[in-house]
This record gives sequence, structure tokens and C-alpha cells, in this order.
Amino acid sequence: MSVILTELHYLPGIGYFQQLLATDALRLDAHEHYRKQTLRNRAFILTAQGPQVLTVPVLDGASATKIATSAIEIDYRQNWRHRHLRTLQTAYGGSPYFSYYADYLTDIYARRPARLWDLNLDLLRLLLRCLRWPLPLELTSEYHAPAQPTASTALLDRRDRLTAKTGTTAARPDSPSQRPYRQLFGPAFVPGLSVLDLLFMQGPAAGRFL
Repeated sequence: MSVILTELHYLPGIGYFQQLLATDALRLDAHEHYRKQTLRNRAFILTAQGPQVLTVPVLDGASATKIATSAIEIDYRQNWRHRHLRTLQTAYGGSPYFSYYADYLTDIYARRPARLWDLNLDLLRLLLRCLRWPLPLELTSEYHAPAQPTASTALLDRRDRLTAKTGTTAARPDSPSQRPYRQLFGPAFVPGLSVLDLLFMQGPAAGRFL
């Protein structure tokens, strides 16, 4: 049995899901310390102006005190939900499947989850359903040191293999490559985007495309 151990991202990228193709379960690290300027609270989408980052503002994210990622609270003093939904509408309103999935996203944002962890987990569960992947999700009950495979379970530690850079995401050299697909903007394929980009273009076939 193969289990992937990784952190929880906001609207995860295509590479995040590609690493799950050969696993039997996904274990999410609920006891890591929050790290700013990572994909835990940001995602990249494609607009007419090129790749654009969507960032969820958080409280205490810049604190020098170590805080568990699962305890980080969202800053609702900023109207980020409206901006994210409006940006997604502008970028993907003309895509074949945007209207098919948009209401599901709106419903999650409307719940106003207090913690970033809860928002990201709700979105991940939605995306797995949209991709038609019945992948079991597990949460860690304590901090996991770098895992050692056992005879019965291969726990593959994939934490922080995907990193945020300006305008895109960069995976390590041994991470899965991305097969180009038709995108709405530009002549050249843009990798490293949220899986929403693929989902809005491919619809129910997105999971098989990966």
C-alpha cells in the first residue's frame, strides 16, 4: 500500500494531483508549522495578462512565533473572496466548463471557514470529486519526521516539493511533467497552474487527462 504525505495547498496545482496518480491514499500534514509565501495560501491561474496569483490573506502568517498550519486563521477584513471569484469569472468565464463548477466554488467561499486549513480541505475534497478520484484522505495526529518505508506501507514524503515563484510554480526535477492541453490565452502552454485551469477546459475528462 502506497501513501503520499504532503502539505495542504490552496486550489492545488496540476503537479500536486499528478503525484497522487500512483498512490492508494493521501495523508495531509496537520501538524507542520505554517510557512509564509508558499502554496498553502496561494494559487496560480491563467488570465489574458498571463499567470496571476490568488492569495488568501491570513492572520499571524508573518509572525515570528511558530504556528501550526491547521491553526492559521483567514483574514476576512479583506474582501478576498469577492476578488478571487471575480478574477476566476473574468479569466475562465469563456471556458467550456466554468459554469459547470463555479457554483460549487461559490458555495465553499460562502461558508466563510475560519481557518485556512478548513478552506483548503473543503476545496481539495471538491476537486477530487470533480476529478472523479475516490482517493482516501487521512490527517496526521502528530508531527511526522521523514518517513521510513515499512514492509506493509510505503509512506512517501512529498512535503514542500512544489514551491511558489512569481507567476508560476516550479517543481523539483523528479516531479511529474505536465502534458500540454488547450488553454484560453496565449500561443504557448503555461505549466504550474491550479488544477482549476485544466478542470475548466477539460471538464469530466480532466482526471483521465492527468
